[in-house]
Amino acid sequence: MRGPGVFLAQFMGDAAPFDTLDNAARWMAEAGYEGVQIPTRDERCMDLALAAESQDYADELVGRCREAGVAITELSTHLQGQLVAVHPAYDTAFDVFAPEELRGKPAERQAWAVEQLKLAAKASRRLGLDAHATFSGAFAWPFVYPWPQRPGGMVEEAFAELGKRWTPILDAFEEQGVDLCFELHPGEDLHDGITFERFLDAVGGHKRANILYDPSHFVLQAMDYLQFIDFYHDRIRMFHVKDAEFNPTGKAGVYGSYSDWVDRPGRFRSLGDGQVDFGGIFSKLTQYGYRGWAVLEWECCLKHPEDGAREGAPFIAAHMIRRPERAFDDFAGGADPAANRRLLGLG
Repeated sequence: MRGPGVFLAQFMGDAAPFDTLDNAARWMAEAGYEGVQIPTRDERCMDLALAAESQDYADELVGRCREAGVAITELSTHLQGQLVAVHPAYDTAFDVFAPEELRGKPAERQAWAVEQLKLAAKASRRLGLDAHATFSGAFAWPFVYPWPQRPGGMVEEAFAELGKRWTPILDAFEEQGVDLCFELHPGEDLHDGITFERFLDAVGGHKRANILYDPSHFVLQAMDYLQFIDFYHDRIRMFHVKDAEFNPTGKAGVYGSYSDWVDRPGRFRSLGDGQVDFGGIFSKLTQYGYRGWAVLEWECCLKHPEDGAREGAPFIAAHMIRRPERAFDDFAGGADPAANRRLLGLG
């Protein structure tokens, strides 16, 4: 496992030190991070189309980050991926993720989003990356807890359409040798293990359809996020290290009661301030041979982001596990077929 890394999306803004990629990368390096995950929709960070087309520009991005003291861990198209599949109920809310000239034009917006993902596949390869982060979008989410009941076949139709839209994108990532990792997230049709399995069926088990593992979203769904790793470790290719807490009361639970973040039973927290068992997570990922980055995603309703970032790097570093080069009981081992037979009483 590599790290600590940090996702820049929640930090970028108009004021220094988070006004440019160079400034943000330098600040993060000084805070103890070895890598940065870059949001491709933020022009303060990069020009996605240029990175897809120009090896010189891609090399320049890598060099600028290296000079600042960090590597590029992965690219992210969370916002563009969201626009690959949008239920009409969310058209207005999600329009803000698209270029201004495409707002109010769902078909054109969706075509733009697909092209963005394909550019991201090419840019990732030019940058020497082998994994990419995104969202699936959603058709069925408005019906996640339905009344009246969902009609038969509706969910199957939603996932069939998701498969139809994402298969050409997954093929584009296969051409570039890059894994497309979906962050399983409430609000997306891919939000837990079963919905990910539905999607895998819809894309024919595509080898590039993989998972960005973020335990915070499973805490807020009251899921067993450790057993999730047992089930899906062979598809986990990215890891967001994000904390959360879930404290249901006699008044509110999983759905949050339309409350602001600070008042919800389920809240995202800075690392170490929530309930996630990171010791268990890092142990399981190490057990199963996870080789990607451990990347902080900071989203806390209480703590200042700079404080959360400064605390996050040493927290991640302290949880990373270096695998031994030999077993602790090797001294008692050794292969001797004749001795084995004697020990078994076979002569």
